[in-house]
Amino acid sequence: MRKGTKRKASHKEVGKSTEETSKNQSISAEETKQEPSKSTEETKKDSRKAVTRAKRIKAYKPESEPEFFPEKRNLEDLWQQVFPVGTEWDQLDLVYQYKWNFSNLENAFEEGGELYGQKVYLFGCTEPQLVFFKGEGKVTCIPVVVAIVSPFPPSDKIGINSVQREAEEIVPMKQMKMDWVPYIPLENRESQVERLKSQIFILSCIQRRAGLKHMKLERVKKFEYCLPYFYQPLQEDELEQSTIVEIIFPAEAKPVFCEFDWDLDELEEFTDKLIEEEELSEDQKDAFKDFVKEKVREAKKANREAREARKKALEEMSEETKAAFQNMKFYKFYPLPSADTPDVSSVKVNILVITLYLFIFYETFISKKKKKQYSTLYWFFRQLAMIILVSIICLV
Repeated sequence: MRKGTKRKASHKEVGKSTEETSKNQSISAEETKQEPSKSTEETKKDSRKAVTRAKRIKAYKPESEPEFFPEKRNLEDLWQQVFPVGTEWDQLDLVYQYKWNFSNLENAFEEGGELYGQKVYLFGCTEPQLVFFKGEGKVTCIPVVVAIVSPFPPSDKIGINSVQREAEEIVPMKQMKMDWVPYIPLENRESQVERLKSQIFILSCIQRRAGLKHMKLERVKKFEYCLPYFYQPLQEDELEQSTIVEIIFPAEAKPVFCEFDWDLDELEEFTDKLIEEEELSEDQKDAFKDFVKEKVREAKKANREAREARKKALEEMSEETKAAFQNMKFYKFYPLPSADTPDVSSVKVNILVITLYLFIFYETFISKKKKKQYSTLYWFFRQLAMIILVSIICLV
């Protein structure tokens, strides 16, 4: 019986092994059936991707043509780098609203130009004028550039003056954060400034507009009243020193504003006339006369010190410096007409003609005594006439 049982058990094991092999064969067969189906799905996906790629290639747009910009001129931004001294801060943006054409200034530095190969100092200013552009008339700040040919800085002072101010104030440029700095042309911007031997210097101001709100109004207004102060020691003796003093007498009712000329006016008569006109009270007559005498003494002392300083400066001045002052030249440049800017040529000519007419009238019909009385006005017209003559030379 033991043998028979063993045989049955062996038969069972054999049966189990055959069943397992058959199951394994069936599973492998199913896997082989599923594998080709997966491969077909993958091929379909690849084919779809290829179709989409083909579609994208068909929809590809051709490259646009490259844009070419005009090459910038070497001194194109020269007029913009020059600080427009004396211009109101809120008007600066209006100065640059047009692309003004200063090619005449650029050409002056080319070979054959007035400024070629010379050491030049430039400062800017503005002239508000009513001009018409595209049928519309409006007041426009016209930029102007003044060029000075000189081997050394023509001035390190700034004059601050206006109608509202009592007297002109002359201060160092650095006090108003201004100075002469070298101008670097566009082609040399990447070079080191120290290695460049610049022949062009511009008046620059490092005062930031954002810092104005932290200043007092009087300090802000000083920038708007600035003008370069040029001292010409060789010609100062030719100009007569003023004998007029500005009087602001602190009277009780209201201050007395007047001008007193110690050469033409007699103090007693001058004071009595003010009393007749009720500008001054009788009890303040002596105090007013003492006040005027003190102002006259101060003015005479200032004139005497100025003469002595000029004389000393001329004695110590070298012949080379004297020659430089004698050969110093001024050139004034206005923007040229262009399609993008108002035409200022007619306005410029009108200003020159009117001012020359006033100067000729003043020279011809005003007596010498009256010229002496209005010496400040005479000096103004004389200086303005010199600038106009230089402007006419530049126009020609």
